[in-house]
Amino acid sequence: MANYNHIESKLSVFHGFPLLPEGYALAGYSALVQGHQLKIPLPDTLVAIGTRHRLIDEGSWRIFTPRYRPDETLQGHLTFALKYEGLDLCILSALFRSVEPGEITEIVQNEPTGSYSRRIWFLYEWLTGTELPLEDATRGNFVELVSAKLQYPGPPRDSRRHRVRNNLPGNQAFCPLIRRTAKLDELIAQNLSEVATEQTGKTHGDLLSRAAAFLLLKDSKASYSIEGESPPHNRLERWGRVIGQAGQRKLSIEELEALQEAVIPDHRFVVPGLRFEGGFVGEHDRVTGMPLPDHISARAEDLESLIGGMIDSYEQLLESDYDPVLAATLIAFGFVFIHPFEDGNGRIHRYLIHHVLAETGFVPKGLVFPVSAVILERIETYREVLEHFSKRRLDLIEWRPTEKNNVEVLNETAELYRFFDATAQAEFLYDCVAETVNVTLPEEVDYLSRYDQLNTFIKNYLDMPDRMVDLLIRFLHQNNGRFSKRALTKEFAELTDAEREAIEQRYESIFNGES
Repeated sequence: MANYNHIESKLSVFHGFPLLPEGYALAGYSALVQGHQLKIPLPDTLVAIGTRHRLIDEGSWRIFTPRYRPDETLQGHLTFALKYEGLDLCILSALFRSVEPGEITEIVQNEPTGSYSRRIWFLYEWLTGTELPLEDATRGNFVELVSAKLQYPGPPRDSRRHRVRNNLPGNQAFCPLIRRTAKLDELIAQNLSEVATEQTGKTHGDLLSRAAAFLLLKDSKASYSIEGESPPHNRLERWGRVIGQAGQRKLSIEELEALQEAVIPDHRFVVPGLRFEGGFVGEHDRVTGMPLPDHISARAEDLESLIGGMIDSYEQLLESDYDPVLAATLIAFGFVFIHPFEDGNGRIHRYLIHHVLAETGFVPKGLVFPVSAVILERIETYREVLEHFSKRRLDLIEWRPTEKNNVEVLNETAELYRFFDATAQAEFLYDCVAETVNVTLPEEVDYLSRYDQLNTFIKNYLDMPDRMVDLLIRFLHQNNGRFSKRALTKEFAELTDAEREAIEQRYESIFNGES
């Protein structure tokens, strides 16, 4: 019998979480993890029952009042978890592997029409693939599996056997979830897609197409910069053209492999396609060459299942009203956490953001949001949301170095990548999309509009070719509206003082005055 509240000392650290004062009792997932000694990534917040008669948040703990204390049983803590904490499929899968099927059967038999017992029954069979010796439910209203008050549900599918409405945003092979937060609700309510469409609708077509071309190249360059690379201009343009076609072809393993081919056409040093070996992100010891992983990729033998499940989940979300930015989070970050290729994963991960936003119609037609450029500006936060996933999994992965100084994973790890909480990543990506819509896109359109005004003035004022006018404006923009000494002694040495002053004054009135 599991002891759900045995903690070693009166003031104890719980799996790295802060101390719990004496008298507090574990509840829900924390009790189940403790009672069954589950080795899983813990959620961001765990629940305990306190001694005070008010609900409080203490760091990583959410403390409920004594009246919420569940029965010290498997059913009691499972019901509490589903009711107040939502679904953690990674914990539930590990839990169901640690209990006897008869324990779940007994829960259902005790409450055959109970809404939570039927959810538990469904989840057990869905996660384990084992059918319990129970007759199909014939009574009780259909109940939603994912509570919309706690997490963002996917499209509903009825399970008549359990009289449960399966509204998970994925399948058994791939099903991350996103918790409902005030921040995400606020961002979703801004209707950023409509805002972007309204903005572009007010912009002249020629101006918009020029902005789109610039933003496309900017995003391509930023995506390489994030990887610490500065490729030649022709490679930037080539990847930019690929990004510009995002959303036009259906996702498949073959399409992902074609994207890798576009990123890395030279196969001399990289084996293309899904990995046949392990993989990791990190450094090598400078003396021994030993791997020093910050992130360990999914095992090669799990890749087809994980990526196939990811693609199937995405197709399912496409047919629903699931929020496009949340869908982009699940697919793009799910891909980069799995890390299916030997190289090119980061750029394809960011391409997938474009793909989902384009295919769902979130982005106005013909335009690419320069999300990578915004990510580059927030690179430290970006690294933090990637590490948010990776760090809590490193200690759960058993591995050894190979002769090639790669990693070989020794234990089953697929569920670490199938089931995860993507809330931190969703909030980050939505912030990036909001900045793109509210700041980056309007600023670029505004710049081009002012550029055109100064361009027209210079051409009417001087007999100067387009190439030189463009160079002149760029020099001024880089030097706060003034000619640099270099410009006046080299490229624009022929300008008179009067001409220079007239151009600087017009730049000031156009770029620093009212539009």
